Amino acid sequence: MGHILFGAFGLFSLNILLYCGHAQGVPRPVLTVSPSWTSPGDSVTLTCSVGPPSAGWRFFWYKAVPDMSSTNNYYTSELLAGGTTGTEQDSYILHGQTHTAGYQCRAGRGDLVFYTLDSDVKFVWSGGVNPAASLTVSPHRLQHYSTESLSLSCEGNSAEWRVMKVDGDGRVSRCYYWGKMTGSTCNTNTRASSGVYWCESVTQSSNAADITIHNVPQPVLTVSPSWTSPGDSVTLTCSVEPPSAGWRFFWYKAAPNMPYLYYSPYYTYELLAGGTTGTEQGSYILQGQTHTAGYVCRARRVDPAIYTQYSRLKFVWSGGVNPAASLTVSPHRLQHFSTESLSLICEGNSTKWRVKRVDEDGHISSCYNWGEMNGSTCNTNTRASSGVYWCESETQFSNAANIIIHNPEEAASSSVFLVPLVVGLVSGVLLIILLLLFLRRYRKSEASSLSRSQRTNQSAATDHMINQGETQDGHYASLLHGDSCLYEAIGGSEEPEHGTNDEPEESVYENVRMETAADG
Repeated sequence: MGHILFGAFGLFSLNILLYCGHAQGVPRPVLTVSPSWTSPGDSVTLTCSVGPPSAGWRFFWYKAVPDMSSTNNYYTSELLAGGTTGTEQDSYILHGQTHTAGYQCRAGRGDLVFYTLDSDVKFVWSGGVNPAASLTVSPHRLQHYSTESLSLSCEGNSAEWRVMKVDGDGRVSRCYYWGKMTGSTCNTNTRASSGVYWCESVTQSSNAADITIHNVPQPVLTVSPSWTSPGDSVTLTCSVEPPSAGWRFFWYKAAPNMPYLYYSPYYTYELLAGGTTGTEQGSYILQGQTHTAGYVCRARRVDPAIYTQYSRLKFVWSGGVNPAASLTVSPHRLQHFSTESLSLICEGNSTKWRVKRVDEDGHISSCYNWGEMNGSTCNTNTRASSGVYWCESETQFSNAANIIIHNPEEAASSSVFLVPLVVGLVSGVLLIILLLLFLRRYRKSEASSLSRSQRTNQSAATDHMINQGETQDGHYASLLHGDSCLYEAIGGSEEPEHGTNDEPEESVYENVRMETAADG
């Protein structure tokens, strides 16, 4: 008996393991619908795909029927006409689609049919009027802001309704999660989000509304100039993105909220003079600005009726002395190292002060975030950083100080970099100067050598001319001496013979040629 029970238990356990392993591998098909938004009478194609793709599947097509009694499973599945045996094709065409409806599919194969899981419900949307079921959105538009409360009302041939939504990720939810259902109306109470909304009864689905919910815009305030001298005019400019017509702009001055309580705002906002109805222009001119002050703006439109958020607080800075409120920085300079402790001292017509800072990113903070407030003095304890600092009382802003905090390590590293750079520059300049001096000396030396060479050449030319003169004088003297001999020879030879004999003449010519050759 025990062996039988043990075997039965083992078989049961094996079946459970096989079932679990089989179930873990069961695919869920993906259903797509095309088109997803229709006009009455359109044809719609449903396509069911199983991954990974393989042969042998038959596809089954279902319509999603609202289950009003269930809070978890919103729909039951009802086979479409002629779908009991399924289709070999993975697509199914719906003809003459008229109203909003949801669909599912699954696939099966084998003799002992193995079925996939059901696909997620996919909807075919219709914006057309359906007398049996209709949705009305109030305010009557599809673009809304998150601060607005919507009313989604259902009407038609039913006493029981629910309002449904499909968000951008395809998740289906009902009014309970983002509003309150009262009878046949869902009130969102500013908790609506973008998605497709519709009404459902047991047998009907209404027209659908593709509603977009926008976050309330925050305008951007700019001030020009941001640093002023007493008496300057300052222009405030408020812009809303994306730009559109119909806005009116409202302008506020910031008043310090003191004493400051945790989670309470640093400032309250007071409308500027004449600003109760706002301005059509997105700019406002402050005449005769004298002291540091903070400003914000916001905008309002009638259709839809909405106020924007307040802009970020922007300051107009003044470095001028204000007897009612003044800031003194110790050490008395604007350039400091992060290793230094600063004392920021407030003085004026008040017994309550706080020291504030705006950093380079526009973030506003108080002394307690980066120092310690003792009476009217803030000691930074080396925790200060670059920014604009000022003092505030309940009614006054002091002069502002634009303080820059340097990191010593960065300064040292920059010095390490600058020293070789400076040395290199100085060395380069000295090298250029030495090269110029050498070139100058070289040119002087070359000019001196050229001058001496010219003088030597002139002297040599003079000597040559003198030598030539002496040589020529010698030639002349020799020639004259030779002539004398010639004449003498001629005279001597003529006397005895009187030119009657040819031989004496040849002798004379020979003497002349010999003497001439000797002279040469």
